[in-house]
Amino acid sequence: MATDLKETIRPVDPAAVMELLPARPHILALGEPTHGEGTLHAVRNELFRQLVEQEGYRTIALESDCLMGLLVDDYVTAGQDTAGASAEEELDDVMARGFSHEWGAFPGNRELVRWMRSFNAGRPASDRLRFAGVDGPLEITAAASPRQALTAVHGFLAERLGTGLLPCSGDALDSLIGPDGRWTEPAAMMDPSRSVGQSAEARELRLIADDLVALLTAYAPGLIAASTPAEWERARLYGRTATGLLRYHFWMADTSPGRMTWLLGVRDAMMAANLLALAERGPVLVSAHNSHLQRNLSTMRMWDHPTLEWWGAGALVDAELGAGYAFLATAVGTIRHQGVDAPPSGSVEGLLYALPGDHHLVDAGRLAASLGERLPDARVSPWFGYAPLDPAQLAAADGIVFVRDAEQR
Repeated sequence: MATDLKETIRPVDPAAVMELLPARPHILALGEPTHGEGTLHAVRNELFRQLVEQEGYRTIALESDCLMGLLVDDYVTAGQDTAGASAEEELDDVMARGFSHEWGAFPGNRELVRWMRSFNAGRPASDRLRFAGVDGPLEITAAASPRQALTAVHGFLAERLGTGLLPCSGDALDSLIGPDGRWTEPAAMMDPSRSVGQSAEARELRLIADDLVALLTAYAPGLIAASTPAEWERARLYGRTATGLLRYHFWMADTSPGRMTWLLGVRDAMMAANLLALAERGPVLVSAHNSHLQRNLSTMRMWDHPTLEWWGAGALVDAELGAGYAFLATAVGTIRHQGVDAPPSGSVEGLLYALPGDHHLVDAGRLAASLGERLPDARVSPWFGYAPLDPAQLAAADGIVFVRDAEQR
């Protein structure tokens, strides 16, 4: 068995990744079993750097707020070759305001953004590396107000079409949205009665958002002609985000047993739509949790709910792109500072932990074949923030990036 397993491992580099795939995918996804670990970010950053330089990828997307990410994209596409206190203060501001979930504080994300800006220095606009957030404007316990997305797409259309076709005026839109605080109420996650998502105003806003997006579609030729590519791209993003956010808020206010499944599904549908839009402009690298990017059904235990099941963004994108989507899961041996010690020998992580090397790429298909019909044991996580690799993912992944020991950096 050990000899067979050794034959499945490769270095973590572009050549080895491409050997696993029939062709360069439009979207190459690298999952992770937990967020914020420095070693995992270092491996991600190095692989993404090589894929950008050797395979021509020109968008890097992360599991972060798609609207906040526009600030990061503006920053990295500017390019720079200066250093000093002012430059660091500018980067501090971008990391603080350009990421959700406080993930701008992760050193690995900071290093990635710094490198992207440096890579773009002196490059023509057509060859610049772009940044994108693919998540909706959603935090763990709350969702954003739809104000930014709705007013942006409304303003875009009003400027180019006039107001005669719009479903409401800007003032009426502002009045329907009301105070932002009522949308961002954190108690609404646990108490649907605290959500405004099914109020009369919210229901009217859903219809307005739908009409605004319909205008983007119906008048696309003229709108494209009257806009720069960046303006058109962002208008579409604002439209997708407005409808997705309002749908999310609607289900935040729901009291049926399907509430949490709906919320998980809506979030991943927003991520999938953002990824597919990014792929329209060129090949994309994306990093997010394995559960978002895997092809097979995602599952989660949450609070007192039974196991929840939904199709993640990777499964949705795979259904659309087929071979144009590739998924590399990441598995980890230990995260000792989080209580994740050496894995059981019968688990996927245990089998890989017994192999030499700090990190390597595993041919998931050959690994599954070497195991035959016997699936490895499922590893039990001692910590809510870490999800071990599901043995069933072996057949659905193109490869596995295995990191022996994850550490903070």
